[in-house]
Amino acid sequence: MAKRIGILTAGGDCPGLNAAIRGVGKTAILNHGMEVLGFTAGFSGLIWKEYIELDEAKLSGILTVGGTILGTSREKPFKMEKGEETNEKPALIKKNYQDLELDCVVCIGGNGTMKTAAQLQKIGINVVGIPKTIDNDVYGTELTFGFDSAVSIATEANSHQRAMVIEVMGHDAGWIALYAGLAGGGDIILIPEIKFSMENVCKAIEKRFSMRKPYSIVVVAEGIDHPSNTSASAYVAERIQTLTGIETRDTRLGYIQRGGSPTAMDRILATRYGAYAAELIAKGDYGQMVAFRHGKLGSIPLDKVGGKLSLVDPNDQMIEKARKMGVYFGDE
Repeated sequence: MAKRIGILTAGGDCPGLNAAIRGVGKTAILNHGMEVLGFTAGFSGLIWKEYIELDEAKLSGILTVGGTILGTSREKPFKMEKGEETNEKPALIKKNYQDLELDCVVCIGGNGTMKTAAQLQKIGINVVGIPKTIDNDVYGTELTFGFDSAVSIATEANSHQRAMVIEVMGHDAGWIALYAGLAGGGDIILIPEIKFSMENVCKAIEKRFSMRKPYSIVVVAEGIDHPSNTSASAYVAERIQTLTGIETRDTRLGYIQRGGSPTAMDRILATRYGAYAAELIAKGDYGQMVAFRHGKLGSIPLDKVGGKLSLVDPNDQMIEKARKMGVYFGDE
């Protein structure tokens, strides 16, 4: 008997969401004869029974389009709002799931989404997760779609001035800063996982100037240790200019990294994730998150993912090689 599934996109916007929706939908419809519903605005659509029917026509032409045709939200159905005595949202979700005769819901999102998906599985709703985030910090997978697009945007933003401080997103993970810094020719990379001092940063810049290298690019992750009343890049730029007297400019890329058309790599990864999720559903292998590990697609139980982060290992070989090429991390 053909299965009936739902798809939702939750959390922040991210390049590649439409590619993932398309990957799930086309594989489910064309290979397995499934019916596919798309819930609008993340978990809100599942709570309030707001959805559209997805057929092959609706899934065509969306591969390269940024954003998500379903919309997204940061709704957390298991979170009690201030002043609430009871939380009816999980019960509403389960009722809608049963009323719509669904066999599974595909939840596309980051860490918070995977945590919610695991909670849904525990109350009797079949779920498969697909990891997306520009931060690349979802536990259990080496790569999330959206990351490559964010790195590409950050890399293109690197411009040469006396001292240029470029802030990229990433929350508590330094993946974007590390990859963008290496791909864009960054001279200094500051990430949350490596403790740095501004004195060391300034010494490195002064050393470069003494070697007749008049330009320095400093790539800064937003989650580095800095005063809360300013941005990471503004803090670093101010300290450099004050301590060295070298003219310094700062740029915050911000939400520009979340939008636009996904890179070819993200389109392919999101499509592969989506297709793999549909295959898991066809086999009845629920409660899993699609994951890319050791160069292969696979899956990991959702209950092993929630509440954990994938962070940069300060002893990673990539960092070691970058140091040998003269990249500074502010800790030496």
